[in-house]
Amino acid sequence: MTTSTKDYYKILGVPENASQDEIRKAYRKLAKRYHPDANSDDPGAADRFKEIGEAYAVLSKPDKRKQYDQMRRFGGMGFGRSGTAGTGGGRQAGRQPGGEGAGDFSFEDLSGFGGLGDLFSSIFDRGRRGAAQRGETRRGRNVEYVVEVPFETAARGGKVSISVPMTDGCASCAGSGAAPGAGTRRCDECRGAGTVSFGQGGFAVTRPCPACMGKGTVPETPCGSCGGVGQVQRERTVQVTVPKGVDTGSKLRLSGRGERPPGGGPPGDLILTFKVKPHSFFRREGLDVYVTVPVNLAQATLGSKMRVRTIHGKSVVLRVPPGTQPGTKFRLRGQGVEKDGRRGDQFVEVRVQIPESLDDEERKALEEFAEVAELRF
Repeated sequence: MTTSTKDYYKILGVPENASQDEIRKAYRKLAKRYHPDANSDDPGAADRFKEIGEAYAVLSKPDKRKQYDQMRRFGGMGFGRSGTAGTGGGRQAGRQPGGEGAGDFSFEDLSGFGGLGDLFSSIFDRGRRGAAQRGETRRGRNVEYVVEVPFETAARGGKVSISVPMTDGCASCAGSGAAPGAGTRRCDECRGAGTVSFGQGGFAVTRPCPACMGKGTVPETPCGSCGGVGQVQRERTVQVTVPKGVDTGSKLRLSGRGERPPGGGPPGDLILTFKVKPHSFFRREGLDVYVTVPVNLAQATLGSKMRVRTIHGKSVVLRVPPGTQPGTKFRLRGQGVEKDGRRGDQFVEVRVQIPESLDDEERKALEEFAEVAELRF
């Protein structure tokens, strides 16, 4: 038994800062390349295929990946060490170092190492039979996606249409993974259980079978469209109702709009994170909105009225009093963003524009004003 920690990033051929999309693409490419059905003449392909599935099971889950990274910094702690492999969903009884009958290892024994026990039990589902053996259905994977929305749509609410890349059931084989007209057979790797177990020093863990993806069966002839996986990558169009008042970082969960698992079962959720596009006129801080409007020298000196746009699609009349100074801000109460029963204000900042050039008549009038006001140029 080797005591070295497996490098899941190296197994998938991705860097440590790889995105979830890069990890998913690398896994699908390698799984298709090393699938046992496509490498019957290569006895090492099955082991390589299992390693790929094991790596993906950890790195595809952000929480498990975070704990795995923590474990690597601890020096491995024995995670991912190769041990005594077994088939089926039963637990392989292990012994602690120190002699026969020393007792089984408990995941709770790892509780002092940054939640490593939770990592093992959540990844490998210690000591239980496979879901396929019990006739249970697996839930599909949640999908996270960033949605860019226009400023005014985010403030007022509305609808946007997005195209989300996600894994979906293969239409050619209806998710079975078998070519049209071909059947399926019991998986030789797990003997139809849908899970495999392997020993790890003094304990044993189980995980979904990487050869059949937990289904317990494999196609006699793999589907040409999906390579026998039963799923394909495609763009799904989703209509999203944007709640009014969302800001960058706001999240929305759409239940049942995520990926569908192979072989049937309830789909996961679609988790959206909003990113608000900047606006050429409006600027937002919390529920308040800020704008800047230009006025000429006469308007600021003598006073005037002007119409100012708001995020609600209407304009309001703003009175600029005589003698308004550059940078003065006016408050339009209740014209800000509305959210959870509260509404902010809109602030209008005045920017006085100084003319860069004057014609003769304008210059004469300004000079007369300067004499009266005793200004000096």
